Amino acid sequence: MASSISGIHDLNPQKLSGKAGIQTAALTQRQFLSFPRKQQQQAKVVFVAGENDVVLQLEKDPGRLWSRYVEWLYQNKEVGLYLDVSRVGFSESFVGEMEGLFEKAFEDMENLEKGAISNPDEGRMVGHYWLRNSNLAPKPILTQQIDDALHSILAFANHVVSGSIMSPSGGRFTQILSVGIGGSALGPQFVAQALAPDNPPLKISFIDNTDPAGIDHQIAQLGRELASTLVIVISKSGGTPETRNGLLEVQKAFRDAGLVFAKQGVAITQENSLLDNTARIEGWLARFPMFDWVGGRTSEMSAVGLLPAALQGIDIREMLAGAAVMDEATRTTEVRNNPAALLALSWYWASNGVGSKDMVVLPYKDSLLLFSRYLQQLVMESLGKEFDLDGNRVNQGLTVYGNKGSTDQHAYIQQLREGVPNFFATFIEVLRDRPPGHDWELEPGVTCGDYLFGMLHGTRSALYNNDRESITVTIEEVTPRSVGAMIALYERAVGLYASLVNINAYHQPGVEAGKKAAAEVLALQKRVLTVLNEASCKEPVEPLTLDEIADRCHAPEDIEMIYKIIAHIAANDRALIAEGHCGSPRSIKVYIGECNVDALYD
Repeated sequence: MASSISGIHDLNPQKLSGKAGIQTAALTQRQFLSFPRKQQQQAKVVFVAGENDVVLQLEKDPGRLWSRYVEWLYQNKEVGLYLDVSRVGFSESFVGEMEGLFEKAFEDMENLEKGAISNPDEGRMVGHYWLRNSNLAPKPILTQQIDDALHSILAFANHVVSGSIMSPSGGRFTQILSVGIGGSALGPQFVAQALAPDNPPLKISFIDNTDPAGIDHQIAQLGRELASTLVIVISKSGGTPETRNGLLEVQKAFRDAGLVFAKQGVAITQENSLLDNTARIEGWLARFPMFDWVGGRTSEMSAVGLLPAALQGIDIREMLAGAAVMDEATRTTEVRNNPAALLALSWYWASNGVGSKDMVVLPYKDSLLLFSRYLQQLVMESLGKEFDLDGNRVNQGLTVYGNKGSTDQHAYIQQLREGVPNFFATFIEVLRDRPPGHDWELEPGVTCGDYLFGMLHGTRSALYNNDRESITVTIEEVTPRSVGAMIALYERAVGLYASLVNINAYHQPGVEAGKKAAAEVLALQKRVLTVLNEASCKEPVEPLTLDEIADRCHAPEDIEMIYKIIAHIAANDRALIAEGHCGSPRSIKVYIGECNVDALYD
């Protein structure tokens, strides 16, 4: 039986009785790809199980499967990386049918590296690949800026680690507190867990949210070492609310401890941003650049990732070298010899080019635990787009989740093998278990690492035997070079896949919409407090119902949000008194315990 695109079935029409206008047909991969791109993207994919379903059936013959493995295995000896896509069910004919799309994708990537405006919505170049080979930058001034930034990072880190730059207390800096969110945190967090030595010159912790309890916990963990903590504040725009809040909270902690924040503060931001100007005026210890043409989720090879890594004793030149090797390997236009193209091809096949399946990332190494979270942002923020480059509504994306092996054997592998087949897996394998000379046998011929190896390949086989597709990325060991290569591999794969499905991978309008909506909530909260203060300053005090508050705020459509605002403020002992029961919102009357007369005249 021929394989069809998963989820597009030969349906029994009687199962759709009463659903006017729905037409169904059995489609092979070849037939679907013969349609114009617009028709592919606008197709209605209906999931109905029936006796006439055409389902994906993967090759099971051991001999042919071994031949397929050998034929499609990619190896890069310079970084010690292997890529196996043999357990993805694409055919030679499918690869041929994708040739035209890949020609365009390779051309797009080449133009991007030459400095084309590859982020048209924001009118920006996309230059994170130049960071590991500055000679690729399209203008000499950009090459100089990249080289100068790297030199400054290395020099500053060396001075701090060696003790040439000391804390105001007179001792060496012992801690890093990194304040940033999203791409300003996930990359540095992943690299720190993957590569930092057991006893780094400076230990790192992160404030990556605007959660007061989380911030308090991180500051409390530092304790007296706050005096020897280097605080790195990372924000491209310099105005990210969560980062600003974290900075203000840390500055308060410094004041409470009698410390001068500026002497321990480092800013990583765009030149002349609000953060940059603040750091310059206040005389912070150091400032490093973020470039307009580097996005947050692709900023690990900029000062965002390199400075924290260097301060932890990680060889950032090796990270850059590994990324550069992978960049070069992914410039070939031969799909089977281009690992990023092989990933993009596999994603397209597995998810039908419309994101119909999730990508489950399973790193079988504790130090790579955060790789799935890092990829979650890189892939989903890049590929999750409502419109394509032609303005068509396509609702593209790939959902990414994962934890680590073999922990996941006891979590969701049960569903992956026997439940809804709405995913494909990515196994991350590390060949070296421990440093040379440190391994030992738990029983004759078997080490602890052998069990981990067995769990990985056993799970891979169990999934495949039940027609669950998977990709395996293997590295020889976790080193700065291999980690740099993996970051580059997935950056390139995302860029190529975005071209295949005709979307802009380098903007994030959905994130901006969320930020705007959050700002509107805070603006509404200020109006609510103003209304309540005015009512509470009357004699006698005038408690207000939710409807009355909404009416006086001229926001009757926002009454639910007003209720939530009041519930949150009341729960945090902020002088707001709510009479009634929160479980019965219409019974609530609200006033402020202390009238602020001054606020009436602000």
